Amino acid sequence: MMFSYWEIKSWLTNVDFTIVGSGIVGLNCALHLQERYPKAKILVLERGVLPQGASTKNAGFACFGSLSEILDDLNSHTEEEVLELVKKRFDGLLLLRQTLSDKAIEYQQLGGYELFSNKDDEFYNYCISQRERINSLLFPLFKDDVFTLKSNSFNFKNIKENYCYNSFEGQIDTGKMMESLTQLVLSKGIKILNTVQVENFQESNNEVHIKTNYFELKTNKLFITTNGFATKLISEEVKPARAQVLITKPIKDLQIKGTFHLDKGYYYFRNIDNRVLFGGGRNLDFKGEETTEMTQTTLIQNKLEELLKTTILPDTDFEVDYSWSGIMGVGSQKKPIVKQLSDNVFCGVRLGGMGIAIGSTIGKELAQLIK
Repeated sequence: MMFSYWEIKSWLTNVDFTIVGSGIVGLNCALHLQERYPKAKILVLERGVLPQGASTKNAGFACFGSLSEILDDLNSHTEEEVLELVKKRFDGLLLLRQTLSDKAIEYQQLGGYELFSNKDDEFYNYCISQRERINSLLFPLFKDDVFTLKSNSFNFKNIKENYCYNSFEGQIDTGKMMESLTQLVLSKGIKILNTVQVENFQESNNEVHIKTNYFELKTNKLFITTNGFATKLISEEVKPARAQVLITKPIKDLQIKGTFHLDKGYYYFRNIDNRVLFGGGRNLDFKGEETTEMTQTTLIQNKLEELLKTTILPDTDFEVDYSWSGIMGVGSQKKPIVKQLSDNVFCGVRLGGMGIAIGSTIGKELAQLIK
């Protein structure tokens, strides 16, 4: 592709900071770089027409973890690390809300519920027995009991009579959130180029030479924020993890309100626009879902529809309207990688499915790596 003098001069010359990926992390990194260096020329490169990973594909849960998820985290992290992780998510959600406003992202604090299958007696009893312990652990942060018990008011089937309820959880409109964030970034004079895929980069003479599918450019600093796609460019320990989601057509008089977790958080659903959005099932085929292919599988889609019929909407006729996939970045620990890789290259990746909660903070931390 041939570019004009004007295009080269305005977009691709004297670039101070280049960010790969226009998701939550990439755009927040751009905002904080612009704040620190108001005169800098900042360019964001995005491989998709819209952000391609999970930023516009997620379920819109503004949450910091169900009771069973926190208990599971304690198997591989200390209590201090788990409290720090919850705090990071809580602070990140606050930063997201402050950056864009609750109205812009349609934030609603409708609470979060964890459902337990009737078949899971042992697991249910264990979680309930640990509830007070986890409430005590989180008390310094929330100054109140986070997890309480509520009876099955939504008439779900095949589950325990009591939900584990968390009044601090909320939900957002993912599309409005990313639209608002993109508009804010553009209003600051930061440039975003879509459908541009970075193929490789090389450092020399205190600058980075970037080769894309359309053009080549030089930049002073490069930031990789492609999360689940990161290993295409860098060698950090990040595995892609596909999340499959579907949404029903509008349902008249839908009573379900809030965010819900089922089966240790491997399934999750919520209300949105009188519809039920339902995702998960990665545990049915962990290996198969370690992919960057944004397709759906019959195995998981059938399971999602089956659970809608038997558990979530057992007495309600519904039709599936859309289905899609998002790609998360995961690792052996729930610890994001925010680091300087070389003199002029930095990365903020491996968000572990917590992008909405911690993406704003990770973008800020990434921008602060420049000394």
